[in-house]
Amino acid sequence: MAVSAPVGIDELLERVRAGYTRVEAQEAYAATSAGALLVDIRYQTLRDRDGLIPGALVVERNELEWRLDPTGSHRAPEATSHDLRVVVICNEGYASSLAAASLHALGLHRATDLTGGFQAWKAAGLPVVPGAGPTAPPPQPHPHP
Repeated sequence: MAVSAPVGIDELLERVRAGYTRVEAQEAYAATSAGALLVDIRYQTLRDRDGLIPGALVVERNELEWRLDPTGSHRAPEATSHDLRVVVICNEGYASSLAAASLHALGLHRATDLTGGFQAWKAAGLPVVPGAGPTAPPPQPHPHP
């Protein structure tokens, strides 16, 4: 079995992105009215800090394939078909490209990702609701006089 030469992350991103058409923030927003599923794969701390996209399905990256495989036993209710239009959103549009390629490998042929990620969505002035925000420290006991 031939072993292929190692590839750097920039080249890998270029290769996987060549396999589908990425979308800009306004296109992703418009796609939701046509039934597309926005999937936010950002870490909890980023969602808390920067906010959430209303209606987006939040799935941590390490669970994505299990939750979106329409034939999987752990699928999300929204994962209804291999024909589902999925727009994966990470923070800046890098991890989401690899995630979209992984969804293609599962047969979700209409999966794509958002160029620039959540930060591009927010910069375009599209709807965002506040996240939980930073966790407040527990209250400190007050000394009695």
